[in-house]
Amino acid sequence: MKTVVVGMSGGVDSAVSALLLKEQGYSVIGMFMKNWEEEIDGVCPATEDFADVVRVATKLDIPYYPINFSKEYKEQVFADFLLELQKGNTPNPDILCNREIKFKLLLETAMKLGADSLATGHYAQNIFSDSQYKLTKGADLTKDQTYFIYTLNQEIMSKVLFPIGHMAKTEVRKIAKAHDLAVAEKKDSTGICFIGERNFRQFLSQHLGYKPGTFRTLDGKVVGHHQGVAYYTIGQRRGLAIGGAGDAWFAVGKDVEENIVWVVQGAMHPALFADELTAHTASWVGDIPGPFPYHCSAKIRYRQEDQPCVIEKIENGVLHVRFNVPQRAITPQQSIVFYKDSTCLGGAIIAKSGPTYYEMQKPLD
Repeated sequence: MKTVVVGMSGGVDSAVSALLLKEQGYSVIGMFMKNWEEEIDGVCPATEDFADVVRVATKLDIPYYPINFSKEYKEQVFADFLLELQKGNTPNPDILCNREIKFKLLLETAMKLGADSLATGHYAQNIFSDSQYKLTKGADLTKDQTYFIYTLNQEIMSKVLFPIGHMAKTEVRKIAKAHDLAVAEKKDSTGICFIGERNFRQFLSQHLGYKPGTFRTLDGKVVGHHQGVAYYTIGQRRGLAIGGAGDAWFAVGKDVEENIVWVVQGAMHPALFADELTAHTASWVGDIPGPFPYHCSAKIRYRQEDQPCVIEKIENGVLHVRFNVPQRAITPQQSIVFYKDSTCLGGAIIAKSGPTYYEMQKPLD
């Protein structure tokens, strides 16, 4: 009998994953990761989530263990998150958590326990074809999570299972309800785990403080004041609080040294659009795609529809990518993830966009 460790979060997806694997004849061990110590509004979400893990594991009659990665998470994920914000970037801690914690530390722990595999409740599929493991989209495209786990390589893919990847979310909940699992109707978690439902800016202010500066138009006119460059991202509208006549204002660029957030009016302003970008720190699930130029599709943010593009070249570790259609709000330190049909090829971290359509007409001073 093969043994599988299931990363159990206290949610319905990992609970049903454990159930399905047990029904398939695996020896299942539940493991709960605690990645954050602080309370939110007097309550520790991890405590509540672990209580749900205990309820599910007891119902399924499987052993379960908590494991505390809070120290490693702060050092390897949260510290990087703060550093990139201070540089004026917009990092994605969920992707880093999957790379450094879930599919590294948790996987290593599972292997030390003698497990054959690690399973998670991700909406993704692991298909072995043509002598390679392929990471393909979850059958429920509205829940597909391959964007967040593009850093998985062949060695990792050989050890991981995604038991619900072929299912729709509605089916997962039906199974949980049919088996009387306590989390059958539990609300899906949203946002970054260490922030939860709290105000993003308020939380970050405890770690970054406030450094007020100016909102300026591209010709240098001051149109308002901000609370700190780190609190804004490219393409952001909400929270700018810039009044006046005309279209809504959007953040279009940041100058950390001068403490300026550049803004424009109108969601379709040409300064928000570019059709090329460069990216670094590439990670490929299988072989590096090629030859170049290589035609595929990509996302520059989660939930975006796949966008046709060309990887023109990879030079000194830097990817040069051009899109068929101009992309809005290309954001440094977010990830670009590449696809060929339903297969996730891998991805990289965005360094910068090419010249925007505004810059082609009138460069910034």
